[in-house]
Amino acid sequence: MTATLEAPMTERIAASDVGVACRSIVKDFGAGETRVRALDNVTVDILTGELTLLVGPSGCGKTTLISIIAGLLSPTQGEIELFGTPQSELAGRRLVQFRAQHVGFVFQQYNLLPALTATENVAVPLLIQDVPRPEALKRARNVLELVDLGARANQLPATLSGGQQQRVAIARALVHEPRLLVCDEPTAALDAKSGHTVMELIRQVAVQTGRVVIVVTHDHRVFDFGDRTIEMADGRIQSLTTRGDKERT
Repeated sequence: MTATLEAPMTERIAASDVGVACRSIVKDFGAGETRVRALDNVTVDILTGELTLLVGPSGCGKTTLISIIAGLLSPTQGEIELFGTPQSELAGRRLVQFRAQHVGFVFQQYNLLPALTATENVAVPLLIQDVPRPEALKRARNVLELVDLGARANQLPATLSGGQQQRVAIARALVHEPRLLVCDEPTAALDAKSGHTVMELIRQVAVQTGRVVIVVTHDHRVFDFGDRTIEMADGRIQSLTTRGDKERT
């Protein structure tokens, strides 16, 4: 990986710790008089082995930024580097393959397939990669055990609580052992207790050496879970605080 650049909101950190490097990211929607700038010169490093929170009001650019990091959107300007590889080198089929193999997604609305059991839902990313069905189901059951849902493995989503469905979604996002896990408002549809449980699971199960975990949230109840918190407003990064900074305040 290239050396970490010095830039606003970017600390002096070892290049080997940087999983995602955002460099001068600009994202415009529309053109001419209808153009809207969703991201304005965003530069930040996101580290492996930590839980990074991306916070800020609705419309500040959080979801746009993680969509660009995950390769769902392309920046208007700037460059994303993923684990040492410029994202621009992963265009087309290579980017699709990278997402399938190395990116896991958790969404607010769970997005579980209602006709499939919890195990079958979790196995979907593996089946897409042509993992044999028996092996995919075995691995799916193992991950459901990790999120404390082994006893519910054969149940349909409609028979599970909201918190349980979100745990199934987390298991599905982790079953293929992604290097990048992106969670978009994973606690927004949950009560305080269920949201706390979900964040504890993400910390205990998802955060690992070599993996980037990003949680987009405006849920103040879960802010203490972050090792780093990146605050955004109006398409720009306003501040970056670490767990040590929070403990001193």
